[in-house]
Parts: sequence; structure tokens; C-alpha cells
Amino acid sequence: MRGSVAIAGVGLAGCGEAPGWTEMEIAAAAAKNALGDAGLSARDVDGIVVASTNIFMSGLALAEHLGVHPKFTESTMVGGSSFVGHLIPAALALNAGLCDTILVAYGSSQRTGVGRAEAGKYKMALDPQPFEHPYKPFNPPTSYALAAARHMHQYGTTRAQLAEIAVAARQWAQLNPEAFAREPLTVEDVLGSRMVSDPLTVRDCCLVTDGGGAYVLTRAERAKDFPKPPAYLLGVGAAHWHRQISSMPDLTVTAATESGQRAFEMAGLGPQDVDVVELYDAFTINTLLFLEDLGFCGKGEGGAFVSGGRIAPGGELPVNTNGGGLSCVHPGMYGIFLLVEAVRQLRGEGGARQVKDAAVALAHGNGGVLSSQITALLGTKDTL
Repeated sequence: MRGSVAIAGVGLAGCGEAPGWTEMEIAAAAAKNALGDAGLSARDVDGIVVASTNIFMSGLALAEHLGVHPKFTESTMVGGSSFVGHLIPAALALNAGLCDTILVAYGSSQRTGVGRAEAGKYKMALDPQPFEHPYKPFNPPTSYALAAARHMHQYGTTRAQLAEIAVAARQWAQLNPEAFAREPLTVEDVLGSRMVSDPLTVRDCCLVTDGGGAYVLTRAERAKDFPKPPAYLLGVGAAHWHRQISSMPDLTVTAATESGQRAFEMAGLGPQDVDVVELYDAFTINTLLFLEDLGFCGKGEGGAFVSGGRIAPGGELPVNTNGGGLSCVHPGMYGIFLLVEAVRQLRGEGGARQVKDAAVALAHGNGGVLSSQITALLGTKDTL
């Protein structure tokens, strides 16, 4: 699979607030932008891949909305990691000759279109196990707070170290004109903000926004004929060990230890080869755990690793260069935005936030409550 397919176009739409827009309209607008970025139109699409928490039969619905008659449709839903995971079946379908041009898209009106109380009831109805309900968790923050508290207890990680992750994300967002939250943020601001679920404050938690993203995937031999430089799939791996947090084997170790290893093995690379890292930062603890589990630092060393601006602009390891889910955009499921930013960095389209000479980008998706973990490595033509 290494180097056999490439992302030829990416697009965003409705990020931040999109009042009056439906989820389908946002997804369709992002799809149109991604297709335009690739020099294509909906007529060129013969594969549709999509996931949604609210749109029933989302693959059928998006294809109908766009007027596409696909040969291949995929709608696997594993939470926010879905769109990184979609690279796997999409690449298999392309390599098998089932289709030629696959559109992957997502849209959400979580901020302006769906009330939080209504969304909370929907999530509760989806929960397959009732064992946690008597304790009245405020999920998802409560589940992630458990992981943060355990890491602090076991390894001495501090709230200030977690706060540095939020500050670094905000510093990247300040370089990104598309980011939703761009006002200054300090460690003291994070620590002093409203507590949501101890030890996580509101600034340790992702934004609640509208927004959509899309990307166009095709075989590598076709990708070189498109208007912009393609981002080639070098490696991808997936793993999950649990659904709800009470079934997680170890609150400080995620299945990213497996997904990352598989992706690196396929790519023939290691963490030292990665130029830019895009991690699913629904909460500050996510970034810390994934840096450890993907091999950028040792287990328990994440707090010290992120200190001193190491993952901020100008630091040794550029992480979440668009501002991430903490400061750029987070409309319920964030995974597709990881890939959009990774592609832009590989093309050199990052503007003020551009990482110099970026040739290998890692995008890591998270679904559920530290449940589904999917890692992808993308590269420029020079990495093939």
C-alpha cells in the first residue's frame, strides 16, 4: 500500500460558526472546495466515503446531495478517528480498481445547529453499556479526566504541563487566520479557567464549533497529473482495545502504541523522520498520551517533553500546526482536519505557520474515549 495512493485535493467549509447551515450543506461545501483544489468536479467522483453521528445512511445521503453515482461507498463510523481510518478501505478500493477518484467528506453544525442538551441525550442513547451511567459522568470530559488524573498520579505530570499543550496550540492558532480562537492564552489562563472535570479546565478541552472538511484520494500514478503536489500515503495503522473508559486496560496507555507501530513499519520510517505532527487533541491529555505512545518520548515523559515550548512555534517538534481541536476547530469529530492540515504543510501552504522543508507528516486520529486509534503517515514525492 505504501505510496500507491495520494491525496490530490483538500478543502474546508463553515469552520467556526455557520448559522443556518445544515450538516449536509457544510459537508457538501467542503467537498466542493476539495474537488476544486484538485481541479475536479462532482462528475469526476466515483467513490464516496463519509461518516456522521446524525445523518442516517450518510454515504447515500451525501452522494444524492452531490449528484454522484458512486461505484464504491464506505461509511464506517469509529468516532473522530474515522476519517483517518477511511484511508485504509479507500486505498484498498483504489488499488483493486473498484473506482478512480474517492471523495471523503464530513460536516457538522454542532455549535449553531444542535443544542448541547440534545447532543448529550443523543450520545447517551448511543452508549452501548449502562455501567457508567449511575455515576453520572459528564462525558466525554469525565473519561479523559480519568486518564489525566491517572497520568498525574503515576508519573508526576502537572496541570501546568498539560496547560503548556493548550498554550502551544493557541500560539499555532494565532498564526492561522482560519482558526476560531486566536486571542492570547497563558499557562495561568488555563489553570485559572473554569474547571470542567477535575483536573481538566475548560481550556484543557476542545472547542465546540461548526465545520466541515474533505479530501480527494486517487492512485499515485494519476495524482501527479493534478494541479497541486500530491501527498502520498506512506503508512497507516489502526487499533482499538475498548469502547468505554471503564474497560480501558490502562488509563495511561492507548492503542496508538499499536496503530503507530503499524504505520511506521509500513512507511519504513520512525518518529525521528517526522517533520510535522497532527494529533487529535480533543483534550490536552490526548496530545501528551499520543506523543508517548507514538514514540516521540518515553512513557511517563510526556509532561517534561511538552514543557518549554518544544511543541509550539519555533520548538523542536511542530505539533498541531493549525491550532488543533483546542484552538482551531472541533465540530464533534476532528479527524479529517488532521489530514487537511498535514497536506497543506507538505505542499508548503501553511503561510505564517509553515514548517520549513516539511516532507513527512503524521496524522493521528482518536475516536470514542481514547478508544479507536488510527495513525497515518503522508509524504511528498521525495519520500517515495
